[in-house]
Amino acid sequence: MRELDGRVALVSGGGSGIGRGIAIALAGEGMRVVVADIEADAAEAVAAELAASGAEAIAEVVDVSDVASVEALADRCEERYGGVDVLCNNAGVVGHTPIGPESLDSWRWILDVNLFGVVHAINSFVPRMRARVAASSGEAHVVNTSSLGGGLIAGDGWEITAYRASKFAIVAMSRDLRGELAGSGIGVSVLCPGGVETRIWQAGRNRPAERGGPETWERPSRLEGERVIGPLEVGRRVLHAIRENELYAITHPERKFQVEAGARELLDAFDRAAETPV
Repeated sequence: MRELDGRVALVSGGGSGIGRGIAIALAGEGMRVVVADIEADAAEAVAAELAASGAEAIAEVVDVSDVASVEALADRCEERYGGVDVLCNNAGVVGHTPIGPESLDSWRWILDVNLFGVVHAINSFVPRMRARVAASSGEAHVVNTSSLGGGLIAGDGWEITAYRASKFAIVAMSRDLRGELAGSGIGVSVLCPGGVETRIWQAGRNRPAERGGPETWERPSRLEGERVIGPLEVGRRVLHAIRENELYAITHPERKFQVEAGARELLDAFDRAAETPV
């Protein structure tokens, strides 16, 4: 998707962190940006920041776990702009999910936001994007935020498995959506960032009462030491993926060896199965 100037982008989770970085990068290319977030003040602050730089931006409040909230946002975007051209499904949370029934509320909350939040947005926005592209013979793009350490790597414990399960699912969903939309003019990318300066580890501040209420939880110590980058660098990587219609947007190429190790385990299992029929 080459022509971005004047086009409309929606970024969920746009009020901070990676979402803010994506919003800034897209606004810098002349896009009109809808900054959507569950926290109204955060969305308004980023929209004001973009407007101060000369971009056109508005703030919208959305709870991606609530299908009615997402559908209402799609309606508002349709009314104001005629729809969106770039959809960035970036809203996400992480929480502590130890083994045991006491973690079920966290599991449901994390999957509601990270997994069903993307399902809701795809179901609400993509049919409209298809119609918009077909009517104009134009282009559009969907970006789903997964994770490098969550969506491509696993095996070091159960502590954040709900998060990882959701982010692995986003990779599969993105690959399937790309196949579904092939030839339609709508590209699909999956963002797999490594360490980024965000407030993701404080996401529990927004855990709803019906899922146990707000929680405080520190970043696991085993994750310390990885290279941490700024959100704008991630935003620029997303911009590149949109322009080039790349399936994967990778921010930390030095961690390729970890993905290779996981792939080797799987390939070795195939080899063993071929060598030892039962």
